[in-house]
Amino acid sequence: MAALRALRALQPSVRALLCTWPGCPAPRSFVSSAASEYIITAKKGKNSNVGLVQLNRPKALNALCDGLIMELNQALQAFEEDPAVGAIVLTGGEKAFAAGADIKEMQNLTFQDCYSSKFLSHWDRLSRVKKPVIAAVNGYALGGGCELAMMCDIIYAGEKAQFGQPEILIGTIPGAGGTQRLTRAVGKSLAMEMVLTGDRISAQDAKQAGLVSKIFPVETLVEEAIKCAEKIASNSKIVTAMAKESVNAAFEMTLTEGIKLEKKLFYSTFATEDRKEGMSAFVEKRKASFKDQ
Repeated sequence: MAALRALRALQPSVRALLCTWPGCPAPRSFVSSAASEYIITAKKGKNSNVGLVQLNRPKALNALCDGLIMELNQALQAFEEDPAVGAIVLTGGEKAFAAGADIKEMQNLTFQDCYSSKFLSHWDRLSRVKKPVIAAVNGYALGGGCELAMMCDIIYAGEKAQFGQPEILIGTIPGAGGTQRLTRAVGKSLAMEMVLTGDRISAQDAKQAGLVSKIFPVETLVEEAIKCAEKIASNSKIVTAMAKESVNAAFEMTLTEGIKLEKKLFYSTFATEDRKEGMSAFVEKRKASFKDQ
């Protein structure tokens, strides 16, 4: 027993020593204001309950290379696992949210390469995040950048933002949901025009078409997105996840099936302590204190 206690006492020192060794993975605390090669992450908001991910490849207008997507997925997972984070904001730079996929990476791929490796399949991680994600789009959101924004739950745009699916101009088509999500967001006619011509639309046209929720000045866009994320994060995380699941189901189900799912999820909220607290707070005319239970 004495030997076992001594070994346990040594564990923190051994772990610290090992993590100085080349190749040792970075600790999970990287999320609180650390910089990777292609992204910057931080916690924002008065209560540090908003996860911020900034795409940071400015010389390439945030072109979505494989390394960037891998880092993005790691950051999303870390924020998903962080109980303090209730919502996530994804943004880029003032000139570009993301100007598209990295064409140099895919230029020499063959059909066999794409098919056997399930090329771009790991891009869908963003669409599977249970916590709400707000895209704060400044500048170009083209091709893969537009597809990435559409995987988010809410899109806020800067006044100079531009959206487009220009893949047709380089002899291919969208491959990460562009033809599907864009059509559901703006309707067949506009989606078809954008996909077949490669033309861009402005932030104002995107809002009118239903692709964008709100437009803000370039310099205040991220701040406004964080404010919205803070408001979302102040609610029950488990009930918020149910609400997100129900809204997303509207794109996958018939109206009858969707309403059935909504009812089931609505009933499920009555099994939570947060539903009891929320209704009690309303009746007692006080602010609810949710415990995410």
